[in-house]
Amino acid sequence: MLKLGVPSKGRLMQDTFGWFGARGIALSRTGSDREYAGRVEGADLTLVLLSASEIPRELASGRIDLGVTGSDLVREKLAGWRSDVREVVQMGFGHADLVLAVPACWRDCENLDDFAAITRQFRGDHGFRLRIATKYHRLVRAFLSEHEVADYQLVDSQGATEGTVANLTAEAIADITSSGETLRANHLKILPDALIHASQATLFASQKADQAEVDRFARRYLGGIDA
Repeated sequence: MLKLGVPSKGRLMQDTFGWFGARGIALSRTGSDREYAGRVEGADLTLVLLSASEIPRELASGRIDLGVTGSDLVREKLAGWRSDVREVVQMGFGHADLVLAVPACWRDCENLDDFAAITRQFRGDHGFRLRIATKYHRLVRAFLSEHEVADYQLVDSQGATEGTVANLTAEAIADITSSGETLRANHLKILPDALIHASQATLFASQKADQAEVDRFARRYLGGIDA
């Protein structure tokens, strides 16, 4: 029996329940919101409720066979993610973009080339590297390396990343956004060529799962999707 991990709260959990429900699989939480057990009707699955950020590691370890989480989290949490998990299907909700944003007042910074030039000049002017606040160190570092931006430092942010520039703990940020409204409210602008990753909720399978069983599940319940 395959074990399915689903986000344990919020809109992502509700949308996941609805997505499976539309395919004839009823998922529900058992007990109170503080309990993490679930029930499945309509398919031979075991349901566990986890935080979205835990699901990539649980998939990689093989403790769950299937898991729903953001594609950004899988790529950030798992260095060699393709060897740990396989993408079964993108689910069409939970869309958010990981972007690079700079102060709106930087009128001479309109693209990544401008940003790279500013980072080079910044160290000479201030005596330290330009700081980028983010929770997504692996994704940001890979993106900037690909675009030959090198003279910066990443500052870990586990709180309100968009406030770090105003608080003078960073000069730029890389963060998830759906509409960009929060960034604009904090006087930040998204560089148009700095989309680091377009994330959405995705059903992943562990590479340690029984792949034949995963394929049978996908064919039976997911409309013939080639898993």
